Amino acid sequence: MKTKIFLDSGDPAETKQAIELLGDLDGQTTNPSLIAKNPDTVGKKFSSKELFDFYRKVVGEVSSLIPQGSVSIEVYADENTKAEDMLSHAREFNLWIPNAHIKFPTTGEGLKAAEACIKEGIKVNMTLIFSQEQAAAVYAATIGAKKGDVFVSPFIGRLDDRGENGMDLIANILKMYESGDGHVEVLSASIRSLEHTIKTFELGSDIITAPLKAYREWVGAGKPIISDKLQVTSDKLKQIPYEQIALTKPWQEYNIKHELTDKGIEKFASDWNSLIE
Repeated sequence: MKTKIFLDSGDPAETKQAIELLGDLDGQTTNPSLIAKNPDTVGKKFSSKELFDFYRKVVGEVSSLIPQGSVSIEVYADENTKAEDMLSHAREFNLWIPNAHIKFPTTGEGLKAAEACIKEGIKVNMTLIFSQEQAAAVYAATIGAKKGDVFVSPFIGRLDDRGENGMDLIANILKMYESGDGHVEVLSASIRSLEHTIKTFELGSDIITAPLKAYREWVGAGKPIISDKLQVTSDKLKQIPYEQIALTKPWQEYNIKHELTDKGIEKFASDWNSLIE
């Protein structure tokens, strides 16, 4: 199967369960909201240093369980965070484990930080992707990177939530990247259903990241990778048409603004700040 399987979780106990369920894992994605759901943080407050130390402990445990895989660590970012601050965190996080991808929001400041990281040899995962133009900007900002060093993470479920077919975005980005050099991998995120899981495999997304619950449902269904007999619900959603977008422009020339990216940043920052005393 072409698609690599990542777990979306901030809990190493779930990493162990996923490995037992699936036999192996190719990686894991984490973010502030997932750390806030970790059983060891629920109902507790931390100083900023204590919280970063806890995050480091979590990704260290995950890394030891999947040493040949990738572990995504997300920088703190709110609407006012500058690229220099993100880059400072990225350099620190990259030292925590040997198999890190540093997650940045797909904003102007996030892309500046990612561009600098690629030049420094730091692997990146650009998150909160909701449009082809955002994916095109990531491609342009990270030119020169090796395959496997850059992920784009389109959020399927959050598009579905507002009546758009998030799977269309995955298909559109994969098609757009066919004309490129292959240095960016598509990581399908915000998996909400068995249909999402199966369609991600069927489309040939480079990577899928999903919660443990989704993989249990997939295994229970017999681990299908084509949707012939699937009860399709996405037919009720508005299609996202493919756009002809060249990958050759400077990243600053793409329209990367998206309201769901802004809302996602706000949510991640709120969840992180809720843990700080």
